[in-house]
Amino acid sequence: MLKVGLTGGIGAGKSEVSRLLVAHGAVLIDADRIAREVVAPGTPGLAAVVEAFGEDVLGADGGLDRPKLGSIVFADPEKLAVLNSIVHPLVGRRSRELETEAADDAVVVHDVPLLAENALAALYDLVIVVDASPETQLDRLVRLRGMTEEDARARMAAQATREKRLAIADIVIDNDVPLEALERRVRDVWAELVRRAHAPQQPPQE
Repeated sequence: MLKVGLTGGIGAGKSEVSRLLVAHGAVLIDADRIAREVVAPGTPGLAAVVEAFGEDVLGADGGLDRPKLGSIVFADPEKLAVLNSIVHPLVGRRSRELETEAADDAVVVHDVPLLAENALAALYDLVIVVDASPETQLDRLVRLRGMTEEDARARMAAQATREKRLAIADIVIDNDVPLEALERRVRDVWAELVRRAHAPQQPPQE
């Protein structure tokens, strides 16, 4: 099994890269999806979030009002740290469970938005960073996701710097390119991942 950490700044296009890797045969463990599951209605995770932030972060259906919570935590680093201390251990536990279900020769891609922020690079055999310029990120967040420029900039500022992400990268995928070029790059990266997944294991050094 090859354990790959996939990360990138918000709006960099990481989700598109993960979609392409899955199409090639990767087993995807999506930290964002798991993060939603662990705070679903009726879970201990949601109860802990409500205890920390109050019932105002609940929607009319009893579920988490994610935009409301986001507006609170992304403007306050201390509150963001509180939320992370609740959610991240739950996500990590569920991710490990899913990883054990994968085949021995699988390429398991962990899609982890905050990999750099939480110093998680050592958990993976290699780290892929999807990179885009801040200008591209901002444009995508405003134009494609409908964020205000202020909200988009706040969310970008709450993440690691571009330089910090690139510093932990074993492989960089440039996503300031047309989709066709991105598809070619991901195809080449996939070939490298498969090669590493099937390479003979080196015996331990004496």
